[in-house]
Amino acid sequence: MGVIERRERERKAVRKKILDAARELFVAEGYDAVTMRRIAETIEYSPTAIYFHFKDKETLIRELCREDSVSLAKAFHVIAKEPDPLERLKKIATAYVDFGIKHPNSYRLMFMTQSKLNQDDLVHMGHGKLEEDGYAFLVATMSEAISKKLLREDLQDPDLVAQAFWAAGHGVVALHLAKHGDPWVDWRPLQDTATLITEAMINGLQRKDFQP
Repeated sequence: MGVIERRERERKAVRKKILDAARELFVAEGYDAVTMRRIAETIEYSPTAIYFHFKDKETLIRELCREDSVSLAKAFHVIAKEPDPLERLKKIATAYVDFGIKHPNSYRLMFMTQSKLNQDDLVHMGHGKLEEDGYAFLVATMSEAISKKLLREDLQDPDLVAQAFWAAGHGVVALHLAKHGDPWVDWRPLQDTATLITEAMINGLQRKDFQP
């Protein structure tokens, strides 16, 4: 490996270390409470080193959100070739839950903390692009299900249906992250719960005369 390649690899490693530390701090302490100096102290770097990679905290949080959003969208696109929209929805739900459990800090930052993004930020974050925006992918799948008359006739708003479906999946993940291990409840396997609520949602959304 040449000098240039090695330096680039080291640069990416430092950048990832900064992002991982910032994500964890933002989740634990809140965006407003965390400073660039605090992030630097956590990974034992100088503040100057942090500013070399990110000009300010706003730039850092935008990059975190962009990376995590793309990661989730990629998880969805593994199943993009599924031809049946309803089957695709089931796989989207599974991928969503898997993402939340495998990447709890990313999930908490994306969906369980107040967003610090503004309208201008969306332009630079792949908003609306199916390959970068998991929500856009979900809405597109709902739109296809509606156009193929697979859903109830009163369900013609793909955003409304997508948000209801999303809320159900979010409830499963958020409950697990907040209460997993709580001895008060005899918890059932997470994927069993996710499968049950996904099937209940799809059964409630699809046409009653639908024949699989």
